[in-house]
Amino acid sequence: MATHHPERSILFTVDVEEFDTALEFGHAIPLSEQVAVSTRGLISLNQQLESNNVRATLFTTANYALHEPVLMGQLAARHEIASHGYYHTTFEPADLLTSRLALEELLGRPVTGFRRARMGYVNPVDVQQAGYQYNSSLHPTWLPGRYNHWGEPRHPFRESGVWQIPASVTPSLRLPLFWLSLKNFPFALYKQLCRQTLRSDGFLNLYVHPWEFTDLAAYDQIPAYVRRHSSGLLLDRVDALVQDLKGRGEFMTMQEFAEGLPR
Repeated sequence: MATHHPERSILFTVDVEEFDTALEFGHAIPLSEQVAVSTRGLISLNQQLESNNVRATLFTTANYALHEPVLMGQLAARHEIASHGYYHTTFEPADLLTSRLALEELLGRPVTGFRRARMGYVNPVDVQQAGYQYNSSLHPTWLPGRYNHWGEPRHPFRESGVWQIPASVTPSLRLPLFWLSLKNFPFALYKQLCRQTLRSDGFLNLYVHPWEFTDLAAYDQIPAYVRRHSSGLLLDRVDALVQDLKGRGEFMTMQEFAEGLPR
C-alpha cells in the first residue's frame, strides 16, 4: 500500500561523485580531473541552491569526500550528506558500511541514507545491517540498457526495516523526472510533469550530478544528450524550476522526509 508524507515534499538530491562518466565514454582522464570537474559543478550548484534558500541531500561517495574534505565540511553545515557508496565505478556490499563510517568520521555526524551509483540494486537486508534508515536507489521506470523497474512501487515503502524512497516518475506513463529529463525534455513540459507528480504523489524526488553544471564541451565523446544544457544553462533551469515549485510544496532533506513518514 502506498505511503504518503502528510505534506507536499520536494526532495532535491545530488549524486556527488567522481566524474567517471568521462571514462564510460572513452575519455581517459585521471582521478584528479574527475574530482576537479565535479567540484567546479558542485560549487556552482551550491551557490544556486543557497540563493534560493534550498537545502538538499547530497549522496556522496566516500572517495570524493575524502579528496574534498574542506568543501564537504562546509556543505554539511547546510545540506544533508548521505552515502553514494565508497567508489562510483565499483560496488560491493561491504561498501555500505565502510562508506558510512568514512563519511561519519570525516563530518562528525550521523549518515542515515544511501543511494547506490546508477540506481543499482542493493539488498535491503544489507542496507539495514549497515545502519541506514533509508535507501533511495530505486528508479521505478524502464531505462533501456540499464534496468526495468516498471512494476516497482512509486511511493515510499518499508522493506527489511528500511524506508525505500523511489526517485520520482510520472503517475501513469512513469516518465522519469531525473537529470536527463531536466536536460532534454522541453522545459515547460518538464515543469508541468513535476507539478503533476507532486500533486498526485505528495512528494517529488529529483536528482542531478555536479559535473552537469560545468562546461562539458571538451569531452566530445560523451553523447550530446548527456552534454546538452550543461553549465550555466542547466543552472538557469534549476533556478527556474525551484522558483516554480516553491509555492507548491516544501523543500526538505530526505532524512527530514523519512522522519515524517508514518511508522
